[in-house]
Amino acid sequence: MYETAAALATARWPFAEFRETDWLRDLTADDGLTGFMPPALPDAAWVLHSMYEHELGPSGMSFGEYHRATLMGEHDIIPGLDPADVLDGFPGELPGPRWRRLRWSELARRIGDPTVPEGRFPCHTSFPAIKSGSWPAGIQAPSEGHLGRADWNRLVDFLTEHSPQGADTPCLAYYSPLLHGADFDPRVRSGTLADAKVLYDHPGENHWSPSNLWSRDRSWILCTDYDLWATKVAGPAPLVEALLGDTEIEAVRLPWAT
Repeated sequence: MYETAAALATARWPFAEFRETDWLRDLTADDGLTGFMPPALPDAAWVLHSMYEHELGPSGMSFGEYHRATLMGEHDIIPGLDPADVLDGFPGELPGPRWRRLRWSELARRIGDPTVPEGRFPCHTSFPAIKSGSWPAGIQAPSEGHLGRADWNRLVDFLTEHSPQGADTPCLAYYSPLLHGADFDPRVRSGTLADAKVLYDHPGENHWSPSNLWSRDRSWILCTDYDLWATKVAGPAPLVEALLGDTEIEAVRLPWAT
């Protein structure tokens, strides 16, 4: 299955010329190092990246402490919590059957924080009640710089529904050079919304969602900044309203970051 998806992604998403991003440079007055962050076009919402909580709930041990304990060879550090689920999972993906999605709004209510603090972007500084370096071992933090597969697929469905050409909508995908490690090279690929889900499996892109995806007619664009825990979707109001009203994706308006 994976080989089929990877082969399809390779075939359906060839390289495009980098000049395809020229309009984004003009639009954002930025070089796109961490992604091109668009303004509202004319509306915008932020899709908050998924986090997950173990059925045992958060313990008094931080993720860092838990990691150090495993390196020291300690066993059964938190009874019932499998180190493989905590340390080996891919951020943004469901770690295992004993985990559930934890919505930002639920965690915020629990600890007395706003869902996203006013004036800030959704990132590692969110949830100020959780001190830096003290993220609990029983909660997988949101993925930074990419969407999880479930949210990516759901977002593609929304984009398809709200694009006049539907699945046939021509698109371009931009990958920040920061996504390629030693290969410090920005990339642009072209394809259609019909194949956007398999883009996640592109072997040339480390299986990350792109920094930017946009329709060739520029009616909508999304940006997943390399340093953030959320993806901004800028486009028509019906698209934004649909995202805000969805029960699977968790989306919010951030008036200070519109």
